[in-house]
Amino acid sequence: MTRRGRRLSDEERVLWATVTRSIAPLRVPRDAADDDDAREPPPRQPAVAKRPGVAIRPVAPLRPAAPLPPAPPALAALDRRQRKRVARGRDAIDGRIDLHGLTQAEAHDALTHFLHSAARREARLVLVITGKGAREGGGVLRRQVPLWLALPEFRALVIGFEPAHVTHGGDGAFYVRLRRAR
Repeated sequence: MTRRGRRLSDEERVLWATVTRSIAPLRVPRDAADDDDAREPPPRQPAVAKRPGVAIRPVAPLRPAAPLPPAPPALAALDRRQRKRVARGRDAIDGRIDLHGLTQAEAHDALTHFLHSAARREARLVLVITGKGAREGGGVLRRQVPLWLALPEFRALVIGFEPAHVTHGGDGAFYVRLRRAR
């Protein structure tokens, strides 16, 4: 069976010839042939094509990636008892911010500043009012604030969040639980 395809250009032929010349078979001693861990790949020689007027620089070897930072703690919603106490006014809300009328950028900055200042004041529960939005799917801030609160930049401050009770704005607001400062 023959393989049909396009013909290689002159540049591709030169490149292919250079690559095939740089390939060397692996030399594995007979006693180490059974031990896969003992094999080390030979150092790679960069392939350099010899084309008139074109200088190709060899590519530097890749460095191992830096270790990833530890994952932020998981988010946790209010428990049923605490939610009832807040809705009935028995547990105080330590701060409120109203994001109505702000653009996304302004709202993000205001929320960041508010949460940091609330954490410095050692607030435990705050109310973030986004508004319900005029559209069927809700407003932009109503959709964006939960996404922002789940970001790593806020996870160091936020334990969890959930929609507020009807007495505090319902679907147009969120209760946000804050972590204690360490």
